[in-house]
Amino acid sequence: MERRAPMNAYYFLFIAVTTIACVISTILYIRDKEAFAFSHRNYWRFIFVPWKVVMFSIAGIGLTLIAPYTGDPTWDYFDAAVMSILCYLSAPWAVGAIYKSARRELPVKQGFVALCVWMFTVSLFYELYLLARDGTYNPLWIPNIFASSSLYAMAGLLANLHWTPERGTIFAFMEKDWPSPIPGPMFRKVMWFALILASLVGLLVLLFLVDIPGYR
Repeated sequence: MERRAPMNAYYFLFIAVTTIACVISTILYIRDKEAFAFSHRNYWRFIFVPWKVVMFSIAGIGLTLIAPYTGDPTWDYFDAAVMSILCYLSAPWAVGAIYKSARRELPVKQGFVALCVWMFTVSLFYELYLLARDGTYNPLWIPNIFASSSLYAMAGLLANLHWTPERGTIFAFMEKDWPSPIPGPMFRKVMWFALILASLVGLLVLLFLVDIPGYR
C-alpha cells in the first residue's frame, strides 16, 4: 500500500495565513473597486492586444498539453490550464501594482491586494486543488512558490513591454497613465525584448519540469 507523505504543519499554516490574506484582500477590493485598475475597461484593452493574446495562448496551451506528461504528478490539464489563464489575466496588473506601490505611486493596500492575487495564482489555488484531488499535501510546495513566481513575474513583465519615442523600450507600469491601451503597431518595437523574455519563460518551464526529484 502506498504511504502518504507526512502532514506538514508549516504547509497548513501557510495555507491558512494565505487564505485569510486573500479574504482580506477581497474585502479591500470590494470596498473600493474603482481604485483598482483591473476594474476598468482600459486594463482589459491593455492586456487583450493581439500580440499578447497570441504569445500567452501559445505558452498556456503548450503548458497545458504537456502537463500530464512531465513526470510531475501534481500537474494535470486542469491546474495547468487554470493557472495559465489566471497568470495571463492578473500578472500584468499585479507586477505593475507592486512596482507602483513600492514607489508610493499607489496606496499600500493595492500592493497588498496585488501580492495576494500573485500568491493565489502561483500557489494557493494549486495547493487547494491538490488537497481536494489527492487528500494530502504537496511536498514540493516551497520550490513551487519560487518557480511559479519566477514565471509569473516574467509573464507580467512581458505583458508590460512598452515603447515610447522619448525613452525607447520600457515597462508600461513606469508610465503615469498605466495601464492604458497602447496605440499603433507596438510589437515590432518591443519584439526582441519580448522574445528574450518568452525564451526565459520557456527555459524555466523546461528546467522545472524536466526533473522532479523524488517523483520518478
